[in-house]
Amino acid sequence: MKQAKRPKYKRILLKLSGEALGGPTGLNINPQAVRSMAGQIRAVRKLKVQIVIVVGGGNIFRGLSGSKRGMDRTTGDYMGMLATIINALALQDALEKLKVPTRVLSAISISQVAEPFIRRRAVRHLEKGRVVIFAGGTGNPYFSTDTTAALRANEIGADVVLKATKVDGIYDDDPQKNPKAKRYSQICYSDALRQRLKVMDSTAFSLCMDNKMPIIVFNFSQPNNLKRIILGEQIGTLVAD
Repeated sequence: MKQAKRPKYKRILLKLSGEALGGPTGLNINPQAVRSMAGQIRAVRKLKVQIVIVVGGGNIFRGLSGSKRGMDRTTGDYMGMLATIINALALQDALEKLKVPTRVLSAISISQVAEPFIRRRAVRHLEKGRVVIFAGGTGNPYFSTDTTAALRANEIGADVVLKATKVDGIYDDDPQKNPKAKRYSQICYSDALRQRLKVMDSTAFSLCMDNKMPIIVFNFSQPNNLKRIILGEQIGTLVAD
């Protein structure tokens, strides 16, 4: 009898962009895209892996783009944080329809729909087998949800940050513009920083580098990619020492 593969990671942080929840257009919330995400997350949870998710809000509102159009940056960033809460609730709904117990923890107080972020509470939810979604960013303007992902991953002791994208890893150039762009299977933090590769923003990346938190950038739109990574397959690009 063939023995089932064991998960390589026990606790993961999955970073989802807001655009991913928007489906092909990257705008608003696409129910089909959200259901597909929930299905992949459920499959990984069945492997007894503890899952933490950080969602962006770019499908609804992005604070930086608002400031470029004349809006106050702080106001725009808080609006973006509220957008992440909307996305977190949409994902929670899809997961719980699949019988996956889920909790949303927000860095912004919004007690009617989400619990406040408390590190020990988050860890306790994980230990009870619940999927935890972090919303509201860090609760502070001028910080991206990439930074939130790096921060929370270190706070809750995740084994890896899995950054879900629409491309199959990190390239030395934009693969959509340059068909000869080279994809890295693995790259070290210093090289990624030196080449200004768009892995995460510099604050998020520095947090991961300083705390030796590995990052895997992969294409989440490909079915079962998340599960394949958890089982140890080399999918996407690994950023590590």
